[in-house]
Amino acid sequence: MVRAGIIIAALLCVVGGLGIRAQDPVSDEPIRATVNVVMAPVTVLDRHGEYVSGLQPQDFRLLDNGKDQKIQVDVAFQPISLVIAIQANDHVEGLLPKINKIGSLIQPLVIGDQGEAAVLAFDHRFRTMQDFTSDSTKIENAIKKITPGSGSSRLIDAVIESVRMLRSRPANRRRILMLISETRDRGSEGKVRDALTDIQMNNVSVYCVDISRAMAGLTSRPPDPRPDTLPPAMHPLPPNVPATPNTVMQTTGGQGASAQFIPLMVEIFKSSKAIFVDNPAEVFAKGTGGTEISFAKQKGLEEAISKIGAEIHSQYLITYNPNNKEEGGFHEISVEVTSADAKTVRTRPGYWLASVVK
Repeated sequence: MVRAGIIIAALLCVVGGLGIRAQDPVSDEPIRATVNVVMAPVTVLDRHGEYVSGLQPQDFRLLDNGKDQKIQVDVAFQPISLVIAIQANDHVEGLLPKINKIGSLIQPLVIGDQGEAAVLAFDHRFRTMQDFTSDSTKIENAIKKITPGSGSSRLIDAVIESVRMLRSRPANRRRILMLISETRDRGSEGKVRDALTDIQMNNVSVYCVDISRAMAGLTSRPPDPRPDTLPPAMHPLPPNVPATPNTVMQTTGGQGASAQFIPLMVEIFKSSKAIFVDNPAEVFAKGTGGTEISFAKQKGLEEAISKIGAEIHSQYLITYNPNNKEEGGFHEISVEVTSADAKTVRTRPGYWLASVVK
């Protein structure tokens, strides 16, 4: 029997038991919340990159900080609650007509017959184009109606708003955010840590369909000759210029993949001050076990939607109540699949645990 394993990690669902501490972005005081169930959607690929199906619970083994855990593996499909958050500012005006056409793909490829979706457009504001519905026609029409707005792009705040929307969905549904945007943020009040904490507490998986910055720049209309009202800190730095010693490249020595991504996750949760992250979309996707796919043309966009749907419907959901709750700090997880077909295992890359709340 061949064992396939990879060091990975899982974020937490809030249901009571463990103490998680984050920082209040307003008061700078610690926030304590309780969790006790770790939920980890797991993707298993063979050596050809195809999804491995038919695995049974006994085929999985999970270690949390090196300690064997008693796990439950759900191999049945769970209904999906999806928020589609779409950047709709003037910088992507030339690409919005392509995005307007994808509504018909959401029901058959992503949410399925039992799923539901909501549509959110964002620039400096949030526009709920459609609340949660299973009606594919309403989803399609909502996406068609999205038009460009201002020059801001509050990506981080849009993620926080999307998680707020997903928080209301029943606990037996998988909560998923599909973010269609550029990878940079322009104008958010919230920080990456704020969004990651919300994602962690509400067990949301994030999948990013990245709008090419170069293509957006080529297709966007020239900016109006008016004063720039954004403070200097809101503007992204030029390419390859690190803002602080805590960027992904400097922290990990790589691009944030696999175990190399863990130091950045630790720094985001641990630091008392928000660190600069040039690509928050990457953090949200890799930080929840999702994927990040770029597109430039209509076919690439449609293929990205199809790939995300295929992955979501091919995953195994592992849940467990950690037996090492007294261990604070960052918890790493190793998942092993005892199957000759399994070559690659991927899931959420980390969760931060403070002390037990008494």
